[in-house]
Amino acid sequence: MTTLDSDGADLDVACHLNVLLAAASSDLLPAALGALVEAGYRRVVLPPLDPQATDAAGLANLFAAHDVHPITIAGQAPGADVSSADPDERAAGAAMLRAALDLTVALRGDQMNGVPYGVFGHPARPTDPAAFERAAIEVGRIADEAHERGVMMTFEVLNRYETAVVNTAAQAMEFVALSGSEHLRIHLDTFHMAVEEADLAAAITAAAPRLGYLELGQSGRGMLSGGAVDIEALVRHAFDTGWTGRLGVEAFSRAVLSPGASDMLAIWRQPYVDGVGVARDAMRVIRRGFASSVEGRRAARLSRVGG
Repeated sequence: MTTLDSDGADLDVACHLNVLLAAASSDLLPAALGALVEAGYRRVVLPPLDPQATDAAGLANLFAAHDVHPITIAGQAPGADVSSADPDERAAGAAMLRAALDLTVALRGDQMNGVPYGVFGHPARPTDPAAFERAAIEVGRIADEAHERGVMMTFEVLNRYETAVVNTAAQAMEFVALSGSEHLRIHLDTFHMAVEEADLAAAITAAAPRLGYLELGQSGRGMLSGGAVDIEALVRHAFDTGWTGRLGVEAFSRAVLSPGASDMLAIWRQPYVDGVGVARDAMRVIRRGFASSVEGRRAARLSRVGG
């Protein structure tokens, strides 16, 4: 990771591919990866991929050629849900997660994000405690298997309109505790946090012991430098607490996403049309937040020495 005197050039930051492209199968993927590297990114988050239809070897070679590390996304589906009371559905859900893990390894990735604890979508009712525990135990098992294969497994904390399982950092810490896994990590996203958390900085602090990935998304899904969330301040806070994990950038626009993905994510507008510009803007915001943390800690040290 970076040193205290760094300007942030070596920060470990990922950008979601959908900021720039609708799909990993696009002919523009090599150019997109080159643009991300030029902007300072070291990783790319891939949209959900079909393990059976993905040319893992070809993608892995492409990522290696650009010195970009892929992060995959795992999920569940109707009839394949680790939170289900039906043992066959739970087994099918676990099989989906293991298939995603196999793909991650084949792509030579070392991180798997996603929503592994249930089916993504507008919930009809609260999640009962038994379902919460079932999901945690199954996900914990996969996280341990992932660790043995060199992959960090995270689970994303979503807002109430996309899941009823895990909405807050406090719930995420409960989920980790119930999982029984020492390797399962939390994925916080400032877009969702702005809906659910009374204090975003306090939520980051609460999750810090098990936080593996802090994703930065603005309230309107566009540029990080404009919106209701003070991204720069949250980046500074994360580093002020001593956290040294990976950061991510996410933004969505109907000008970039496929119609199906836009509908699923409720992206009805075009917050931007230039994904490369969004990625560059985000990196500037992140580096300012990091530099502010470095300067603050340096000033604190000098104050102690002077006192």
